[in-house]
Amino acid sequence: MAEKVRLTVDVSKELNEILENIAEETGGTKSEVFRKAIALLNVAHSAKRNGKHVGIAGQKQTLETEFVGL
Repeated sequence: MAEKVRLTVDVSKELNEILENIAEETGGTKSEVFRKAIALLNVAHSAKRNGKHVGIAGQKQTLETEFVGL
């Protein structure tokens, strides 16, 4: 297992509520949600760096929403 580093992050009440809701819905913790969010952002950033489009595809595999500014 990789060495862990403690990180303190200040978030708004709204963001904390979002973290709590996702953690509850997924059966995880806010820390797990935060780690997964960073991992997802890392994948998206890497894809954009490699000239790929990152977004949400519809049922017919067409890009419906593209995330920009990653």
